[in-house]
Amino acid sequence: MATVQKHALRLFRELGYKATTVEQIAEAAEISYSTFFRYFSTKEDVLLIDNYDPLFVAAFEDQPSNLSPLQAVRNAMLSGIKDMSTDELTTVRERNELIMKVPELRAASLNNMTQMMQLIMELIAKRVGRNPEDLAVRTFAGAIIGVNISVMLYYAENPDADFSTLLDEALSNLEEGLPL
Repeated sequence: MATVQKHALRLFRELGYKATTVEQIAEAAEISYSTFFRYFSTKEDVLLIDNYDPLFVAAFEDQPSNLSPLQAVRNAMLSGIKDMSTDELTTVRERNELIMKVPELRAASLNNMTQMMQLIMELIAKRVGRNPEDLAVRTFAGAIIGVNISVMLYYAENPDADFSTLLDEALSNLEEGLPL
């Protein structure tokens, strides 16, 4: 999956997102067209799908119980980023730039964000003993997703910034009640 994504990113840089076909990605990755679709349902998914959710869940569940739910989410998100290699961070940056700059990718990312919000709702509800569908739990998860969207947009416009620092600052600002 990572190899296919690597070749897709290269082709998107060289040819542009719209001009790159699934056939070209499959050929570059030395897989068949049908094999591509075993990994990804659509061309958009090659940029939107990653393997970080299980890492986030594990990191969240490892957080001490004395931390607030927001502190636990923040630590889990940041630990995942801090464990990334330079190459992985470069890939995240390139994926993020494309997602934020290509309108159809930005629209498709909404589904990904909604799924992440649901995951956060479930984790938080379990941690605090509430129903995942509780409005307060949903609002909490939505605020975290909103922070992530704002960081992704800022990072796409400022690629020299440090993503980990941006996310840490934004989540700290949320924790402080969003003072301006």
